Amino acid sequence: MTQLIPLEDQLCFSLYATSITINRLYKPLLDGLGITYPQYLVLSVLWEKDGLSIGEIAARLDLEPSTITPLIKRLEAASLVGRSRSAEDERRVWVSLTDQGKALSSQSRCLGEALFAKAGMTVEEMITLNKEVRRLRDALLTSAD
Repeated sequence: MTQLIPLEDQLCFSLYATSITINRLYKPLLDGLGITYPQYLVLSVLWEKDGLSIGEIAARLDLEPSTITPLIKRLEAASLVGRSRSAEDERRVWVSLTDQGKALSSQSRCLGEALFAKAGMTVEEMITLNKEVRRLRDALLTSAD
């Protein structure tokens, strides 16, 4: 018989609870910026590389394009991004940051600063932890294929 693992010792619960805690930390900061966490993720992709298609943004976030489209529409309504159809393929929609969307990048640094302040970890420790979590995710994705 397999021994029952207490909830606090289960990695899946620790990752889940940590994600919720980070989202709670970020929420008032994101509210101050006028965006949601999923919108922040879309903007983060565009801050790394502007002028991507909805499909490229979706792939980067490991989400379906149908999930990304409403986020893009709300960001466009907030004047943070603009959309344009591809001349070669009208099904393809390009997304670019507006000046206001670009400016939000520097304002969003408060999120990382808050996380570091609350975590009490060095930058190096946080980077190492993130690499290990990504390594786990990649291994799980690879074994799922």
